[in-house]
Amino acid sequence: MDQPIPYLDLPAQLRPLRKEIDAVIAKTLDNCSFCLGPDVVQFERDFASFCEAKHAAGFNSGTSALHVALLLLNVGPGDEVITTPHTFVATSWAISYVGARPVYVDIDDQTCTMDPKLVEKAITPRTKAIMPVHLYGHPCDLEPLLAICRKHNLPLVEDAAQAHGAKYKGKVVGTFGAVSGFSFYPGKNLGACGEGGALVTNSEAYATRARSLREHGSTQRYYHDEVGFNYRMEGIQGAVLGVKLKHLNQWTQARRHVANLYHKLLADTPLQLPHEAVWAESVYHLYVVRHPRRDALKKHLEEHKIGCALHYPLPLHLQKCYGSLGYKAGDFPVAEKAARECLSLPIYPELTDSQVQRVAQVIHKFFEG
Repeated sequence: MDQPIPYLDLPAQLRPLRKEIDAVIAKTLDNCSFCLGPDVVQFERDFASFCEAKHAAGFNSGTSALHVALLLLNVGPGDEVITTPHTFVATSWAISYVGARPVYVDIDDQTCTMDPKLVEKAITPRTKAIMPVHLYGHPCDLEPLLAICRKHNLPLVEDAAQAHGAKYKGKVVGTFGAVSGFSFYPGKNLGACGEGGALVTNSEAYATRARSLREHGSTQRYYHDEVGFNYRMEGIQGAVLGVKLKHLNQWTQARRHVANLYHKLLADTPLQLPHEAVWAESVYHLYVVRHPRRDALKKHLEEHKIGCALHYPLPLHLQKCYGSLGYKAGDFPVAEKAARECLSLPIYPELTDSQVQRVAQVIHKFFEG
């Protein structure tokens, strides 16, 4: 009988690292460095180096990092930030948290990232930033976005929550804009044993203020320069991430191998497969296929004990929480179509070739039936 193939297999990732992770957690416990501390400081240095950036500040989540990123740029009530409706809601949460309004533009049909051709006409006198998302591990098209930012004197904020190590024209993402935010949610390519995030920037002033804002607006204990937040990274998460970061490049190559195998095995199906642009090097956080019969295919895979998921089945402009923005069905047809068709297949470094082949075989049976 065929063994189940989970959508995500975190135990398989942790098993070979368990002794090392146990040791660093024990050290953190012995040192009682629970909030920030030396493990977080070291991880910040190492992650900044990995991103080829000057500074990284550890946070308790990627959402918090994006929230502070907008505060650094003085985005506030009455302002607008241009972003994408086809991503996880945290991108828009950060905009809402500062009192600004998310302004959506549609996506490119092939990459599912923000379509640069649509951005300029969305700019108004209230626009204060542009926040694209490097979705599914694939970079957005940055050059035209940066050109628009220069023309209109707007900062670019990169949501790189799903794109640790992804490259745009050979350069690591997260370093193109004024600031960027990363997530270390457990299921991410670089995942903590709990929540975690980072703000990355080449600006020393931004990094200094970000560290103050994450710690109650304080640079000196019990002295508070501005209203801040309890957004600190836990010491244990810094220690765990420090262990995992050393394996990230190897894991990325394994993910790319799985993706390329899917490309080959599914090329003759009616599925719309992920597209890697010529200027991109995706880290394949997700492998998202598309088809009008998505729901039936999902049921078929699950009946054959193959895990799968939906990213993201309802665009943000149609979510109840953003009903007050006044958008309606049909406003962003490409994003809406992608939401109806998207299906994420299993992809992680530990996935074997035989498992990928079985997923492909089951998909072929669906279309043959």
